[in-house]
Amino acid sequence: MALTASCPSCGAPVVFQSASSILAVCEYCQSTLVRHDQALEDIGKMAALVEDRSPLQLGAEGSYKGVHFALIGRIQIKYGQGTWNEWHLLFDDMRTGWLSEAGGEYVLTFARYVEDRLPELSELKVGQRFVLASQAWSVSNIEQAECIAGQGELPFKVGAGYPVVTVDLRNSANFATLDYSETPPLFFVGEAVEFKSLRMTNLRDGMAIPTATVAAQVFRCPSCGAPLQARSKDILAVGCATCGAVIDTADPNHRVLTAALGMRDEKYTPRIPLGSKGTLEGKPVEVIGFLVKQSKSDGIAYDWREYLLAGENGTYRWLTEYNGHWNIVDVLSRPPTSSGITELDNVRFGDQSFRHFATTPVAEVIQVAGEFTWRVRRGETCRVLDYVAPPLMLSRESTDSEQNWSLGTYVAPEVIAEAFKLSGRMIAPIGVYANQPNPWQETNRRVFKLFWKLALAAIVLQVFFTYIAGGRTLLRQDVVLSPQMEEASVVTREFEVRGKPRKIVVRNSTSLDNNWIGLDLMLVNKASGQAWPVTREIAYYYGRDGGESWSEGSRDDEVVFLNIPPGTYYLTVDPDIAPEKPVPVRDTIEVRSGGAGWSNFVMVMIFLSIFPVFTLMRRAAFETGRWAESDHAPVSSGDSSEEDD
Repeated sequence: MALTASCPSCGAPVVFQSASSILAVCEYCQSTLVRHDQALEDIGKMAALVEDRSPLQLGAEGSYKGVHFALIGRIQIKYGQGTWNEWHLLFDDMRTGWLSEAGGEYVLTFARYVEDRLPELSELKVGQRFVLASQAWSVSNIEQAECIAGQGELPFKVGAGYPVVTVDLRNSANFATLDYSETPPLFFVGEAVEFKSLRMTNLRDGMAIPTATVAAQVFRCPSCGAPLQARSKDILAVGCATCGAVIDTADPNHRVLTAALGMRDEKYTPRIPLGSKGTLEGKPVEVIGFLVKQSKSDGIAYDWREYLLAGENGTYRWLTEYNGHWNIVDVLSRPPTSSGITELDNVRFGDQSFRHFATTPVAEVIQVAGEFTWRVRRGETCRVLDYVAPPLMLSRESTDSEQNWSLGTYVAPEVIAEAFKLSGRMIAPIGVYANQPNPWQETNRRVFKLFWKLALAAIVLQVFFTYIAGGRTLLRQDVVLSPQMEEASVVTREFEVRGKPRKIVVRNSTSLDNNWIGLDLMLVNKASGQAWPVTREIAYYYGRDGGESWSEGSRDDEVVFLNIPPGTYYLTVDPDIAPEKPVPVRDTIEVRSGGAGWSNFVMVMIFLSIFPVFTLMRRAAFETGRWAESDHAPVSSGDSSEEDD
């Protein structure tokens, strides 16, 4: 049941909707009121909220997992990179929760009691893994912040300057926070949510697309005098595109965070001008910030460009470019899972496995231009790990206090040019990029698919012409070849050869038993008398030696006559039986018309295999080029020999 009391400062009604709320900020006089049963204590004025682009406000309503809630309180927190909001929620089932809002990312959490010992703040570091409440967690962020303002109902005393010490934990399914502002620390568990999934109503007027309604802050660069602007209060740093200085926009005197570029400092021109508006993946975006980062390896500097894009509902995305290669990048609310315990192990995200590509120990910001939601400084550094599953790339950026994961998707330069209506600003990609799709992958797949279809067709045709269409028995006759034969030779029955000239196969299947026989065969055309003679010797021996069986030779023989024209034919067989064993030999003579030869089939298969082999080699060459730029570059034989020496 709601409690209504009068503000001791101005007399206005103050409503406590939640029984767990002990503090409220009077919406009329901004007095901070502490609840003591039915009485209210005024403990001073609450600082005014910093204007931001949030579409939320007190009284806004939504639903989570089918349960309706309302926003009843708010804390605005300031940290090194900007501000974020913590909205106090009251559900219809009387539960309370928190909706964190930072940089277009929304996380909904609930307080949770655990019997486990909570780790001390000093025991934790970014990237550390441990088990809490039967779940494995990874430390993603350690933040020393302070409350700068509040409004509405809150479950604890808070005021301007109130310290906020939090440790963010993440796993593949949940988000958690350890709040060390209280003793003992508080444990909150929840998940990242999409704004639209909350089905919010009663939002701030005109804030569906925040960039359209927020007035810009216009000022001059304190270093060079160039005109600058910050579109809203949540823009905490602006880089001067003229001189390169970085200015703190939250400071009323526009303090210089980083001095202007020197005469010898290289100045980079963005390929997409600041302020450019376009449509990316069907959603409107505007380029508001431009960074240049640099890493060095073996004395060689590698530079890449990053563009901050402002989207709808306070969302942000990134575009990155290196040597003409582009990626659309989104910050992940949930970290991927690792298959091992080292940074070189593969990681999984969704249903894909990502392979470690490269580790950049130091990535340094060397140029800043445009607007940013944190106090970016030239010279700040981070450690970067990249994992690839083309066309995707997972990247982990970490500092001593923070760790973030992002997912990049490779896009062609012409897609970026079309999105922002650019002309003449795109350079052709140089080399092979880490997550660039292999252009020969799909071609190789299609070529192999076609190859197997054609190969199967060739095999079917070869079998048909060899054994079905062309292979026909013309004669089968049993004869006895004896040393006491009255005639010198055996003459077979006649048979017909029809159609075009073809090969004729004559097979002799004998009853040789540890013996040999010589055969003088002659294929004779009955009409013309043309003959094709051939001499063969058949031998077959077998026995046992040392308890083991052995055999050599064969009882059968086959001879081929090529290009035999059509006509009527017969065979003559003149035997020569071994004199040392003059016994009769049974011989089954079989004459067949041969089908297509195998030489043409072999040539066809060789020709067909050229194309898949070519695409396979090109695909492999592309992958070699990709991994040559990684920490896992293939080692050449020359390199191996040098190491061995």
